[in-house]
Amino acid sequence: MHLIRSFLFAIILALVTIPYALFGILIFWAPPMTRHRLITTWVPIMMWVIRHVLGIRYRVIGRENLPTTPAVVLSKHQSAWETIALQQILPPLCYVLKRELLRVPFFGWGLASIPGIAIDRSAGKDAMSQVVEQGRARLKEGLWVVVFPEGTRVAPGTTRRYMPGGAILAKRAGVPVVPVAHNAGEFWRRNAFIKRPGEIVVSIGPMIAVKGEKAEAVNARAEAWIEAEMRRLFPHHYAGESAGVAEEGGADDEVVPSPGEDQERA
Repeated sequence: MHLIRSFLFAIILALVTIPYALFGILIFWAPPMTRHRLITTWVPIMMWVIRHVLGIRYRVIGRENLPTTPAVVLSKHQSAWETIALQQILPPLCYVLKRELLRVPFFGWGLASIPGIAIDRSAGKDAMSQVVEQGRARLKEGLWVVVFPEGTRVAPGTTRRYMPGGAILAKRAGVPVVPVAHNAGEFWRRNAFIKRPGEIVVSIGPMIAVKGEKAEAVNARAEAWIEAEMRRLFPHHYAGESAGVAEEGGADDEVVPSPGEDQERA
């Protein structure tokens, strides 16, 4: 059954994404924020499909922690699910992403039609300059910026080094950081065709102010909250953990309700 659901999802994904990508190319002349609003109408369609075809629901904890002004979000990255779902959960946003993704047929073309932060990861220190320059522009336009500080998708129960790029952007732009934890990888694993039904829990942490703090300290606070929250909400993934945190090699590229939970289902 999971195979049939996943196969059907893949077909619908292609049928929906291709027209949107072509539409994005056709409206290249429109202002960036207009293109963003039009192209991201793709998101609720696909979230409906994810819910009703794949059987993947979600629940949000801590929505009250979201500030009223744009912020930099540092999020756990386990699957493609959060790249779609965070656009429905959070205010209008953009992602820091690899420039190569823009060359992916249809999906990348549509992605290139909306404001984002596309960087050349081989540029070394210049890549950080690209994040700061483009990120400050997106924040001024009113978009939130989502950064996956581990740099790639990681399997449930594992952790990679948190890179400080998102915290540096927040510090330079003078905006707060919002940490996000979730368990999407339980049901939608990295590079896995077959997805499993279930409920994903997304936890939004307290805002981290950057004034008077060094970027490294902001990054460390976000990492500490995310990793502690992952262990609080999903302890079964860390049952065999000893003193250290396991790291996943390579690169890309369940829950007791708490006070204040948002019981929304996707």
